[in-house]
Amino acid sequence: MEERLQKILARAGVASRRKVEEMIEQGLVTVNGHVAKLGEKADPERDAIKVENRRIQPHKGEHHYLLLNKPRGVMSTISDPEGRQTVMDFIPPVFHKALVPVGRLDYHTEGLILLTDDGEFAQRVAHPRYGSVKTYEVKVKGRPSEAALDRLRAGILLEGKRTAPAKITPRHSPVAHRRRRDDDEGGENSWWTVQLTEGRTRQIREMFLRISHPVQKLRRVGIGPLRDPDLPLGSVRELQPREVEMLLRSSREKAKAKAKKAPAKKAAAKTPPAKKPAARKPAAKKPAARKAAAAKKRPASKKTSR
Repeated sequence: MEERLQKILARAGVASRRKVEEMIEQGLVTVNGHVAKLGEKADPERDAIKVENRRIQPHKGEHHYLLLNKPRGVMSTISDPEGRQTVMDFIPPVFHKALVPVGRLDYHTEGLILLTDDGEFAQRVAHPRYGSVKTYEVKVKGRPSEAALDRLRAGILLEGKRTAPAKITPRHSPVAHRRRRDDDEGGENSWWTVQLTEGRTRQIREMFLRISHPVQKLRRVGIGPLRDPDLPLGSVRELQPREVEMLLRSSREKAKAKAKKAPAKKAAAKTPPAKKPAARKPAAKKPAARKAAAAKKRPASKKTSR
């Protein structure tokens, strides 16, 4: 059965649907020898679909969903041309086939990142359209004022485009047995919880730098409703089926909520402002009334005696 290429390749675990669309636009995908176009359809059982000259086979069997607590100094990519350590170095070889990271996590940022061979799942968790909230704990130099934090909450201009609003609150102190050496409270530094629906490259670091409170530590602690404070750094585990469903359900609910808001905003934008009633002009005087008024204004003529 024919389907859109981006859906076939995402389901085969090549990448998220968004990334696959970029690959098609770059001319990296071919179907039966010709360069594919965005929106083109194909049959994975019949057609020869290749990505960078590598034949893609349709996915068969169950998908895998892994959660890794990435350390700092690790690339969130499958490979690195500079030879740096990547997230794949922490994954057991049995899972390597068709596994891709879901979204990205900066080289100097630690924390939770998902890996899967299910491209549709990756699309729903990573794409801003589905409103998946990413939660971070941020340690910054000094203590920002509420006025400065409000500037960040409203969004900043980053590379010519304003970032989506962010939620920023003081971080609650971690439970004693989960506290780490760099979790010092008080002193000259402060910890904050930041929630983003649309993460841009190095966004949080740039946000706090703008208000002169540079980031000292940064870790992702939540992906949508998913948390795992007990997963050690560098450790990986498979998601339970209920966790996969929880993430998908959350993305569906967020997408529905955004879809409901969109028509209301469009309707408000299209509604023209109410017109003010025109001021009434004074009624025109009738000819007889005008003559009478003019006669009253004229001085009476004096009679001369002879």
